[in-house]
Amino acid sequence: MTALRVLIVDDHPAVTEGLTSLLRKHGIETAAVASNCDEAVDKYDECMPDVVVLDVQFENESTGLRAATEILSRHPRAAIVFYSQFDQDELIRKAYSLGGLGFVTKEKPAQVLLDAIRKVATGQTHFLPEISERIAILATRGDPSPQAKLDERELRVFKMIAQNMTNPQIVEEMNLSAKTVSLITQSIKKKLGAHNTGDLIRLAYKHKVIEP
Repeated sequence: MTALRVLIVDDHPAVTEGLTSLLRKHGIETAAVASNCDEAVDKYDECMPDVVVLDVQFENESTGLRAATEILSRHPRAAIVFYSQFDQDELIRKAYSLGGLGFVTKEKPAQVLLDAIRKVATGQTHFLPEISERIAILATRGDPSPQAKLDERELRVFKMIAQNMTNPQIVEEMNLSAKTVSLITQSIKKKLGAHNTGDLIRLAYKHKVIEP
């Protein structure tokens, strides 16, 4: 029986080395390793793996979500398991809507990832019950996260507010007028149901827009 071939995409060498060792012990071959979006797409084209194990967030500006989008645009039948340190609703929603067949957080036991790899290799989805439940809730109620409710400019201002930047600092960083920043802030509060800066900071931590 031919071994499954996996493309690992993660920008932390310790993670890729650990996964390579884990897969080898269970009879799964690491076809290639990539550390960013462009490399992931190129490696996929080169080796045509059975499964992609794809981190969501890289340290540079590219993301696993963009890599997945580009891979799936070229290879619609690509089997992708998102393997993430984070599990906020917006990431899960996007991973699922893009066509990811599985989503596993890095805190889960190794067997969970192995099960996901083997299942998605057959074209089936593999989402743990708690993830499936959240996908269902998001589908029926909509996504309440700031990432979903705010446009790109509002989200950028929201992050700055949550990081305790002052209005003058935001004005300078965004190259906008004080009035425009004030209007954007009012829109953010209205969309998120927030009354003050403290509410915004709590929402930012809750939805992991910023980390403690």
